[in-house]
Amino acid sequence: MRGVTAEHEPNPFSEPAWTTPHGLPPFERIVPAHYEPAFERALAQHVAEIEAIAGNPEPATFANTIEAMERSGQALRRVSSTFFNLTGSHTNPELQAVERSVSPRLARHGSAIYLNPDLWARVSSVGEDGLSDEQKRVRERYRLRFRRAGAELDAESKERMAAIASRLAELGTQFSQNLLADEGAFTLELTGEDDLAGLPPFLRAAASRAAEERGLKNSHVVTLSRSLIDPFLVFSTRRDLRERAYAAWIRRGENGGETDNRAIITETLRLRAERARLLGYSSYAAYRLDDTMAGSADAAVGLLEEVWAPARRRAVAERDRLQALAREDGQSFDLAPHDWRHYAERLRRREHDLDEGEIKPYLALEGMIQAAFDTAHRLFGLSFTELPDVPRYHPEVRAWEVADRDGRVIGLFLGDYFARASKRSGAWMSGFRSQERLTGAVTPIIVNVMNFAKGAEGEPSLLSFDDARTLFHEFGHALHGLLSNVTYPMLAGTAVAGDFVELPSQLYEHWLEQPEVLRAHARHYRTGEPMPEDLLARLLAARTFNQGFATVEYTASAIVDLDLHLSPEAEGGIDPLAFEAESLRRIGMPAEIAMRHRSPHFQHIFAGEGYAAGYYSYLWSEVLDADAFDAFREAGDIFDPATAERLRTYVYGAGNLRDARSAYTAFRGRLPSTGPLLRKRGLAAA
Repeated sequence: MRGVTAEHEPNPFSEPAWTTPHGLPPFERIVPAHYEPAFERALAQHVAEIEAIAGNPEPATFANTIEAMERSGQALRRVSSTFFNLTGSHTNPELQAVERSVSPRLARHGSAIYLNPDLWARVSSVGEDGLSDEQKRVRERYRLRFRRAGAELDAESKERMAAIASRLAELGTQFSQNLLADEGAFTLELTGEDDLAGLPPFLRAAASRAAEERGLKNSHVVTLSRSLIDPFLVFSTRRDLRERAYAAWIRRGENGGETDNRAIITETLRLRAERARLLGYSSYAAYRLDDTMAGSADAAVGLLEEVWAPARRRAVAERDRLQALAREDGQSFDLAPHDWRHYAERLRRREHDLDEGEIKPYLALEGMIQAAFDTAHRLFGLSFTELPDVPRYHPEVRAWEVADRDGRVIGLFLGDYFARASKRSGAWMSGFRSQERLTGAVTPIIVNVMNFAKGAEGEPSLLSFDDARTLFHEFGHALHGLLSNVTYPMLAGTAVAGDFVELPSQLYEHWLEQPEVLRAHARHYRTGEPMPEDLLARLLAARTFNQGFATVEYTASAIVDLDLHLSPEAEGGIDPLAFEAESLRRIGMPAEIAMRHRSPHFQHIFAGEGYAAGYYSYLWSEVLDADAFDAFREAGDIFDPATAERLRTYVYGAGNLRDARSAYTAFRGRLPSTGPLLRKRGLAAA
């Protein structure tokens, strides 16, 4: 992206349509100064469209009210999708300033729509007679959306709801920007061989590349990108350096000063609780889970409690074995969180004769991309053709045209794989455009964003098995967007219940663990030789190793999330760190394990509301995905065509055509139990 002055340049967002391949945003022509004027025009246009719908003198019908709302706001969706994809994956101070300005305005705009009494009167009066099943579903979702926004409240409460929405948008934006600042501010420079002790060649190469990107020659740097800090905590034999790096990692968002997120959390929880009360709910969690597959906070809490007890027992047993290993070394310290990954890797080597450094050469990024593509081809008949000459927002972004088995192009897939300072941490799927048929045959533009470490100059990026699983996970989300087959935009792709949306992504991870997939695609990056059968067997045998730890660090985060959003104290003001500590004490959190996401950097629940009171959904969806993959096992073929077709019809392609329970039952013939999940994680015996 170029500089910020655009006074004498035409604004690309003023063009009625982009003539770029697949209608991609013309990134090379867009500068930060284009966005605010583009938002101004798009907001004004959408306001006019909504006013025309609300003021229509004709009796309300599905076509002139619901369908008209679905057709409205196209210009706003175009600028918003472009802008917010960049603020996550390739931001800068100019974009961040625009984000702080427009986020509350967009929230106020949304509130004005859903709190408009004339519009609500029309929406609520549209009947079902003569509507298709899909149209009935759209009508139902609009009516629910209006009610949950406060359409039935009195005028004073509506005004307060709008103010709350605006302020929450400000807080979520600031939380995210504070976290990005903290992540970018920390580097641990490794200045000599002593500092590099224990680090394998692939990690030294990645740390060297990170140093070069920061202008440091002949040096090595560990950043707070998970692709660097995770392996550093695994391999470094310098306990003091592991402690420094880990302390920076877990203290993101609570370092004092302008980037401290604690006050933001307190205010966010207070406003969410107030909004829930205005809508008649006992807590924010009760409000959020009312429109989910779980249906209630009690159901979500019940699942977490069912898994917590065996996970904790398993983690305590794992801790004792790691502590014994440290004692064998002659160490007298008690195991700490910054020790766990290091000693777990050593124990894995001993018990499974497995070393991450032995695995990585067979998991080159390119091979894993092709593995994900090939799996999609075998399941759904998709093919992927790379397009070298299309607009892109960063030179590292890659693009593939996606075609169905009949050769029909169904969408565009973008891959943005490497960590950089302009990108927030983590991995996610998003879209520049969603599929729909209401305004024509609109194909989706879907992006996967990762934070993998680059390899050394001239060398490929080598992934850990967890990295490869992340790639498959996010590609499962991408397929949910690419395979969408609906008419109405509000039902498209991933616009499903929050505790159902992770099913397509987590289910897709299962194929990575299948021997025939690894035999075909896990090949040595230098020789091209497949992973040796002995190594493959050891890798798969270790799948449930350290699962007590993994389940505890995740489940603790999900429990704290629900505790925060169920608390009757939230509206009066909560000290987030004290509250977090008390929640962990109550459940008996092992001192040697930290939450996967501590509150001050818990982006899922505080940088917006996507997973607020809903982080449990990964586990809820894992109950589904473990059971869903059993359908392929029962068919005797992990690529069984009939099972794959049902999966595409009722899950990947169906969007929100039906509620989550009905969708899963249509695919599987029944609802699942937790048994397959406990077996998958190796917790059944515990």
